[in-house]
Amino acid sequence: MLTLLTTLHSKYIHASLALPCLAAACGSDCGEVRICEFTVHEPKEQILAALLAPQPDVIAFSVYIWNRSATLELIDALAVVRPQLRIIVGGPELSWETAALLKEHPGISALIRGEGEIPFPALLAAWARGEHGAGIPNLLLRCDNDLIEGPFLPPADNLDSLPSPFAAGLVDLQRGLVYYESSRGCPYSCAFCMSALDPHVRSFSLTRIQADLKLLLDAEVPQIKFVDRTFNYNGARSRAIWSFLLQHNRKSHFHFEIGAHLLDDASLALLATVPAETFQFEIGVQSTLPATLAAISRNADLEKLERNVRRLRSETSIHLHLDLIYGLPAEGYGDFLSSLDRVSALRPHALQIEPVKLLPGAPLRRDAKELGISFDPHPPYSVLTTPLLDFEALEKLRGISRLLDLLVNSHKFTGTIAGLTEGNNSRAATLEALEAYWRQHDYFRHPVGLREVFLRLADYLRQAAPHLLDALARDLLGSERITPEQAPWFVNTALSDEEAKAVRERVKQVTEKIRGQGIKLQHTAAVFSESGRIVRFFLYYTAPGQGLEVREEVVLP
Repeated sequence: MLTLLTTLHSKYIHASLALPCLAAACGSDCGEVRICEFTVHEPKEQILAALLAPQPDVIAFSVYIWNRSATLELIDALAVVRPQLRIIVGGPELSWETAALLKEHPGISALIRGEGEIPFPALLAAWARGEHGAGIPNLLLRCDNDLIEGPFLPPADNLDSLPSPFAAGLVDLQRGLVYYESSRGCPYSCAFCMSALDPHVRSFSLTRIQADLKLLLDAEVPQIKFVDRTFNYNGARSRAIWSFLLQHNRKSHFHFEIGAHLLDDASLALLATVPAETFQFEIGVQSTLPATLAAISRNADLEKLERNVRRLRSETSIHLHLDLIYGLPAEGYGDFLSSLDRVSALRPHALQIEPVKLLPGAPLRRDAKELGISFDPHPPYSVLTTPLLDFEALEKLRGISRLLDLLVNSHKFTGTIAGLTEGNNSRAATLEALEAYWRQHDYFRHPVGLREVFLRLADYLRQAAPHLLDALARDLLGSERITPEQAPWFVNTALSDEEAKAVRERVKQVTEKIRGQGIKLQHTAAVFSESGRIVRFFLYYTAPGQGLEVREEVVLP
């Protein structure tokens, strides 16, 4: 019996963790198990052909919010082409589905609810023996014309009892990114999160964690992303893992989701030793409104969270990515903008804002009608209205979110955004004004290149803040190579004879300094009107295997 374990990723670089975990749990009595991974961007017919080519007896799909629709369409097609094929579905997107799913999609043979390492191999072994598999825990099974519900079984408490997919060599380490989990569950019960239903945290042993991580570190995997919901729920445990990584790391970078309010002095002291470009922390703030935090059962000390983020920012080299969610209960438009300003003041390296998603099984979805929240019934189940936010207000916040990514998180417009924020005394007010301008000109409809974004922002500044056009020019010249012939209208490259001579002399000096090093040097000089007339000189260094490096000098004050 041949079983294909498969999923549709959002990007090729993403390598599945669920599929290797399931494959590692399968013994010889399950038959042959192969892993096949695709992306949602591949044509359905191409995936269909690839899945059917090896003549499988069983295909098992891991289903997520981003691939639900595409996966179910694929399953329907598979059932038409090969009616005798057995199809298993599972994963976080379908764990709370009922028999209605199997009735709507008759090609599905079985639905696994929750963690699959126990029911999945049990079902394959039963089918390999010629049995139906009825009675297997956490399983909804199609038997002839009947749907049979298996008993509920709590997930494995001893995670070390689950075989390691890393030790088994089942995880693809060649894509540059590997997902790793050192624990399951979450100590918190945030209403918008599926983890609210599993407040019991279970951890692999440090021995198991260190053995797995050593394999990844020895392979010099470029990026290792921990998928633990709250990695540092236990301070001593997190410090032990961080210390191990710092001791054995060669070239890898690590991403963690943490609770900043849980950090203690010992953890902060250790984190101060982390080399630059090594750790990234994702910290979910979600809201700064007490009424909202209470409504979603988010029990975090906000003041301590902010205090620790400031310490992380000032005392460590860790990249900080903070999150806010809009559309939550009890929070209006102005409330959210206040949260945006408050979190921006913490100076994160990146700040992401997203609409709340009412996930199947999550408490917020269960209580949505009572709370007066409407949401899209299709993935990703984004909020559409709340008692305090109509659709138009949510659209404004969505536009602000896009501009936050485009203009702030990109770090291409640092001087310009700083100048606008200072003038408005508010990051939120700055983004709100830009959002209105973008919407007025219908700029959200189509993606454009970076140069076009600069031009659009220049048109805005010409009306709203012409004194910041120099800052925009400086941002542009600091982000990409611009020749005088390519310079847009807001970049003044008209140098005097004296200025041009000074630039040529400086280029000659720099060229002599890097001669023989295999470095290519280009340059651009422009005139700025700050404090009189200033010529700023931008040097662009490129070398084989390295990205562009830009250095800025003042040639003539």
